[in-house]
Amino acid sequence: MPLLPGAEPLRHDGGEVGVLLCHGFTGCPQSLRPWAEYLAERDLTVSLPLLPGHGTRRQDLAVTGWQDWYATVDLELRALRERCEQVFVCGLSMGGALALRLAARHGRAVDGVVVVNPAMTLPRLQGYALPVLRHLVPSTRGVTGDIAKEGVTEVGYDRVPLHAAHSLWHLLRVVRGELPRVTQPLLLLHSRVDHVVSPSDSALVLSRVSSRDVTETVLERSLHVATLDHDAERIFADSYGFITRLTARKTARDGA
Repeated sequence: MPLLPGAEPLRHDGGEVGVLLCHGFTGCPQSLRPWAEYLAERDLTVSLPLLPGHGTRRQDLAVTGWQDWYATVDLELRALRERCEQVFVCGLSMGGALALRLAARHGRAVDGVVVVNPAMTLPRLQGYALPVLRHLVPSTRGVTGDIAKEGVTEVGYDRVPLHAAHSLWHLLRVVRGELPRVTQPLLLLHSRVDHVVSPSDSALVLSRVSSRDVTETVLERSLHVATLDHDAERIFADSYGFITRLTARKTARDGA
């Protein structure tokens, strides 16, 4: 099945610091490509995979589940650990949930976490209805394209397969339970106005993780897909600053 334009994964072999970026539900690498390229240009080793069922047609997503999406980023993280001295995980929306699960499960193999508008919940009525509704209605309206910046679009599906949404609901429930196991330094950026993921999801993350080094940044000018929106450059620069601060700290500690 041919890929949608921009859905191609991105991999760049750079230095000894690796970064794994995880895209969101029904989206594709296009939403994170400028971020990945920014980091690659600064000699980081970068992996931006395409999650199973994404980037082609929504029917392909309907026959995948959260275990498939997580297995992909888990494999990419293991490959980066073999290649790099330090590895950071980043994600947008559902990708943020995947990044937090990687941190919870891999412990010291992950050196830091950056999440943008991380998804932690589904609307309550939608979540409760999904087990039954997914057998009656194949799909509902899409969630891509929540961007304030004119002329910018997100590549993704215009419909959400409800079987996949039901699996997402399970993923988010699992990740919520694992948040206390996240101890790594955390940079969390969230939009003040978001029509896809409630800002309260970011508050939930901040209240449950065990990280001591936590930075919260509110994005005033962007909607959900902030990595393509007015605050994109700030996200890129802040994440790079976060990574370089932590790598410098580790280098100093190792040299002491």
